[in-house]
Amino acid sequence: MNIRSEGDKSFFEDSLKRLREYVERENFKGYDPYDTLLSVFPFRKFGNWPAVLATQVQKRNPFQVRPLLGIKKAYNPKAIGLILQAYSRLQLIDRDSDYSDRFVYLTNWLDENQSKGFSGSSWGYNFPWAGPGKFLDAWTPTVVATGFVAQGLHAYYLYSGNSTARKLLLQSARFIIDHIPRTEFDEGVCFSYSPLFVDCCYNASLLAAETLARAYSIEPIEQYKTLALSAVRFVVSKQHEDGHWKYKLDPKSGKERHQVDFHQGYVLDSIREIIKLTGTKENSWEAAVQNGLEYYRHRQFFSDGRSLWRVPIVYPVEIHNQSQGIITFSRHAREFPEYLPFAKKIAVWTIKNMQDERNGYFYYRKLKYYTNKLSFMRWSNAWMFVALTELLSAINREGRAT
Repeated sequence: MNIRSEGDKSFFEDSLKRLREYVERENFKGYDPYDTLLSVFPFRKFGNWPAVLATQVQKRNPFQVRPLLGIKKAYNPKAIGLILQAYSRLQLIDRDSDYSDRFVYLTNWLDENQSKGFSGSSWGYNFPWAGPGKFLDAWTPTVVATGFVAQGLHAYYLYSGNSTARKLLLQSARFIIDHIPRTEFDEGVCFSYSPLFVDCCYNASLLAAETLARAYSIEPIEQYKTLALSAVRFVVSKQHEDGHWKYKLDPKSGKERHQVDFHQGYVLDSIREIIKLTGTKENSWEAAVQNGLEYYRHRQFFSDGRSLWRVPIVYPVEIHNQSQGIITFSRHAREFPEYLPFAKKIAVWTIKNMQDERNGYFYYRKLKYYTNKLSFMRWSNAWMFVALTELLSAINREGRAT
C-alpha cells in the first residue's frame, strides 16, 4: 500500500468497516483490562492488596488466560455508551445504511442496566475494581462511566430526537446533582469521581460538568450551567505553564499526582464541549485550550503519530492514547484546522501497527520488543470506533469547506 493511499479517506473507511464488523460479531461484548475481579478465584478475600496486585498483573499479561480464571466476555456500560456515540456519528457519515436496530438495542440496554440505589440515571463498570485505599463494587456509578454514556445518549438524541435518550440524559444530570460530592475552592468547584469518596480528579470533574452542560442544552436549568462553568474555571486554574494538566489534586494537602496521558485529551474535549453547550467562555479559556493542544501535540506524540505512554515514558504505546489523540485533534480541527492532518497521521500509524488484519479489532499495547495483541471491547475497540467516526466526520467537514 503506497503512502498516498494510507492517508486517503477510503483507507480510514475500510479500517472502520472492519472494526464495526468485529464489534457486531462480538455483539458488543468483550473482556476488559481491569476485569480480573470477576474471576471465580476470590482475590479480595485475602484483602485489598491481593486484589490490586491481581488486577495489575493481569492488566500487563499478554496471554489471554481469562477463560481459565472463569472470566466471561460481558457488556460494559461505558463501552455501550461509546458505541452508541460512534453509531450516531456513523449514521450521519453513512446515510445509505440504516443502523436503527443498533440504536434501539444499545439505548434499551442502557435503560435496563442503570446502577441501582440512586436517584436519576447513572452507570458504572460491570466488574469490581480495587486500587490503593479504594474499592468499588461492580456497577458502582461513577461520573466517568456516566459521562461517556451521556455523550452517547446526547449524540443519539441530537440525531433522532429519541425520547428514551433524552430522558436518560436529563436523569444523569440529576444523579450528579443529588449524589456526587462537590469540593469548593476559591477558583471554582471540583466534582468527585463517585458517590463514595470525596476526591478531585480533573478529567472526571469535567466529565460531570460536561454532563450537566449537555442536560442544560436541552432543559436550561441555570444551576447546571453555573456548576459546569465553575468546574471549568477550577481546572483551567490548575493548568501548568507549559500547557499540561496533572491527573488529580489531594483536596487536603494540595499536592497533585503527576500522570500525563490520554486524560489531557479528555480535559481539552470537555472544556470545548462545555463552552459550546452553554454558549459561554471566559478570556483565559481559549488560551488554555490552545496551550493544552500544543503540549498534547508536541510533548505527547512523536511526529509519526505514535504516542508516549505517560510523559516522559515512551513505552508501551497504548491504544487508548492513540484513539484519544485521533478524537481530540479531529474535534478541535473545527477551530484549528491545522490539527486534522496530524489526526490522520495518528490514525494511519495506529491502523498499520495496531489493527488486526484478519479480524479487524485493535491491539491493546505495543511494547518495544513485542505487541500485546489482546482485544478489549471498552478500552480498545469502543474507543477506536469513536475515533474513526470522529476522524471521518472531520474529513467530511474539510471536504465541504473546500
